Amino acid sequence: MNSPSHIVFLDRGTLPVVMRAPALPLQWRDHESTLPEQVVERLAHAEVAISNKVPLMAVSLAQLPKLKLIAVAATGTNNVDLDYCREHGIAVSNVSGYSTDSVAEHVFALLLALRRQVHSYHADILAGEWQRSAHFALLSHPLHDLHGSTLGIFGYGHIGQAVARIAAAFGMKLLVAEHKNAPAIRAGRVPFEQMLEEADAVTLHCPLTPQTRNLIGEPELRRMKPAAILLNLARGGVVDEAALAQALREKRIAGAGVDVLVNEPPRAGNPLLEAAGPNCIVTPHVAWASRQSLARLAEEIAFNIEAFYKGEARNRIV
Repeated sequence: MNSPSHIVFLDRGTLPVVMRAPALPLQWRDHESTLPEQVVERLAHAEVAISNKVPLMAVSLAQLPKLKLIAVAATGTNNVDLDYCREHGIAVSNVSGYSTDSVAEHVFALLLALRRQVHSYHADILAGEWQRSAHFALLSHPLHDLHGSTLGIFGYGHIGQAVARIAAAFGMKLLVAEHKNAPAIRAGRVPFEQMLEEADAVTLHCPLTPQTRNLIGEPELRRMKPAAILLNLARGGVVDEAALAQALREKRIAGAGVDVLVNEPPRAGNPLLEAAGPNCIVTPHVAWASRQSLARLAEEIAFNIEAFYKGEARNRIV
């Protein structure tokens, strides 16, 4: 007797929100997390695999003849061997745009915390500095307005554009950077190097590709103003972490706000965790994860799976 077919979510723990099962005659199975060596066993009877970050590479996919669809529970699909899927008729879908507002707002949570010295003042109060002050206001750290300052944006997709709209509401000036080493500059953009030199804060919103790996390294950090802030809410590999940590220690830039690291979680440590403090805020890859974004992501995954079984190419990558 044949075993029933399944929908299997390999890393359900990455989506901590109520999720409805698609309206299909398939059994649903959740796994909090899945190691690469567990993939084949757990997907043995699956027609649909849901994965956020679990790798689904050719060596595993070749052993899964029942698999019809990989529903990626994210925008990025670098954890899936797309070439193998194309060659062997496995459909792949993803979800884009669900976290645009969440990430854009997180940019300004980090930027405001750094510009308004939130961590430093909070630490002063815990240490009793305000309580001992001779004056009504404790002015031990300089504060800076966003209004009138210049924000440089690298990566002008949905998130970059949402960041630009919020920045405009704060009264910031905008510099949208062209690709690094671009032979021509598109209308409305400025050369990458000019953006680095003129911006009071630089925010990154690009995918990690061979062209963007270590986009910001020591030479780029030296181009930035000593009072500038660097924000990375893209991917860890876009920034040379050791170079950034050194720049912060030497006060060559004023601060950094980082939501992504090269290795996540950073079990073996990380230069930016060692540098973390009032001028370096690290959050654990949560910019995308507002409750509203998680709910949209969960619903989109279900819609993608249902569409596949209706013969509709919804959010299809392959």
